[in-house]
Amino acid sequence: MRRSALTLPVAGLALVVLLAWLPLPDFWIAQLSSIGQYSLVVLGLVLLTGIGGLTSFGQAAFVGIGAYATAYLTLQAGLSPWITLAVGLALTAASAAVIGWITLRMSGHYLPLATIAWGLALYYLMGNLDALGRYDGLLGVPGIALGRWDLSQGRPFFVLTWVLVLLAGFSLVNLLDSRTGRAIRSLNGGSRMAEAMGVNTLRYKIGIFLIAALFASVSGWLFAHNQQTVNPSPFGIKWGIEYLFMAVLGGAGYVGGAVTGAAVTKLLEDQLQVLLPKLFGTSGSYDTIVFGVVLVLVLKYLPDGVWASIARRLPRRRRSADWSGAAPLDDRPKPAPGEAVLEVHAARKVFGGLTAVNDVSFSVRAGQIVGLIGPNGAGKSTTFNLITGVLDLTAGEVLFRGERISGLPSREIARRGVSRTFQHVKMIPGMTVLENVALGAHLRGRCGALSAMLRLDRAEEQRLLREAARQLERVGMADSLHELAGNLAMGQQRLMEIARALCSDPALLLLDEPAAGLRHLEKQALARVLRELRAQGMTILLVEHDMDLVMDVTDHIVVMEFGTHLMEGTPAEVRQSPAVRAAYLGTEH
Repeated sequence: MRRSALTLPVAGLALVVLLAWLPLPDFWIAQLSSIGQYSLVVLGLVLLTGIGGLTSFGQAAFVGIGAYATAYLTLQAGLSPWITLAVGLALTAASAAVIGWITLRMSGHYLPLATIAWGLALYYLMGNLDALGRYDGLLGVPGIALGRWDLSQGRPFFVLTWVLVLLAGFSLVNLLDSRTGRAIRSLNGGSRMAEAMGVNTLRYKIGIFLIAALFASVSGWLFAHNQQTVNPSPFGIKWGIEYLFMAVLGGAGYVGGAVTGAAVTKLLEDQLQVLLPKLFGTSGSYDTIVFGVVLVLVLKYLPDGVWASIARRLPRRRRSADWSGAAPLDDRPKPAPGEAVLEVHAARKVFGGLTAVNDVSFSVRAGQIVGLIGPNGAGKSTTFNLITGVLDLTAGEVLFRGERISGLPSREIARRGVSRTFQHVKMIPGMTVLENVALGAHLRGRCGALSAMLRLDRAEEQRLLREAARQLERVGMADSLHELAGNLAMGQQRLMEIARALCSDPALLLLDEPAAGLRHLEKQALARVLRELRAQGMTILLVEHDMDLVMDVTDHIVVMEFGTHLMEGTPAEVRQSPAVRAAYLGTEH
């Protein structure tokens, strides 16, 4: 694993050294240096926008913070560029943390609008401070030196830039191939599934926002010492849009897309500035028009970017099963047979004038499969969401193993030992089955982003993957470890969700309509898995419309009608109840 992980960065470094040694014209060395600076910013946008699903138009402002910090400190305080790099990163991190904590609580179209707002605010702040030279900027910024070597121009600067790009790309690949990376990928599908797996979504959003800002700050540091002058022009909203354009053009979901997008944009921009005036016979911003047309065409015909079309033709790396020797994860203490695992007391939920759940009470004991059934509109899903923390109770309480959990967020309920699946399968289609299931073990790991980027988390990672493989074998999917989750049939997706839920080592497993959309044979496989889990001591609460499955696998059934508790009992008692038949079939007047 380690050898293959180092192959690409070593090969990239060899290519950089080779290009610096070859007698390329200085113009092309400068072009490649510019592409490298752009790539650093776009790598952050790949993480933030393409993978994390958070659209930002303000990355250029963080480039400006890095550039202004080093320019001001080298000119006014005489500090070494290497010291100003650290100071600029610290200043960028502080700014990004504050802005992210405020901005990333927004969603939908409010988030990109907010990034435009603070990007403009920082741009005009830079242009109106006397200490920063207002719109004239700071002149005479010294170059970067390492001993007697000047690294701020020509081939030395090219090597320095691309070494930093390779380090950033390598760290990003490592990050995505980790517990933290799986949590980041889960953000793109909304917060409900991620929170149910124990992911603190706001914390991870701020984290990737911070990493993207730091990459941009490094690019600003390079820019200031290479250009030896800094003014606000390169840090405005126009450049924020252009960086995002590079990410989309190259492939916002791919690390390789950052370099591809930066290279295509830079080279195309230079060529158009020469060709278009000749074509139209006059000067003008025709390149902007062409870029707009190109963006529309890319979104239409290459929605995943240029790099995606290249990546599809490359052999997909198959993860070797090197977790076989990893130590097993620690198990949580399990409830004793017959212990009250879940107790719902007079649960009530009111939406405006509608009472969706009206004083419902029931309990689930260890080792049972309890079915929660009722006709459409009975309030089953609302009750399910009250138990899992998706909705807040209007009145009543929910106890898990004697501890009140009502009012806690989903991730805290998951931390206590409650795991769930979803009525509509929630997964990450572009990740393998093994990686999707390993997300369920998120709370059983401890290593963070920095450990992942430096590959110091490998021992823990193998333990998490070992557990994911074990749970997939438990539900009969051992042969599908390396299949992309998006390629699975519906029945396999349902089983994969159950394996992911089991990966957290829950004391209570909640299944939300697991048989929905399944064929007969797939339902039989699901019933077999549920019976095996019960035989192994698992406690399950099952919300389901398929009465054959419910009657086949449950020990106890709770029936709801119009948000109220209608009755409960064994499957035989429920089947024979006139009240249940009336609820499902109606009564004759």
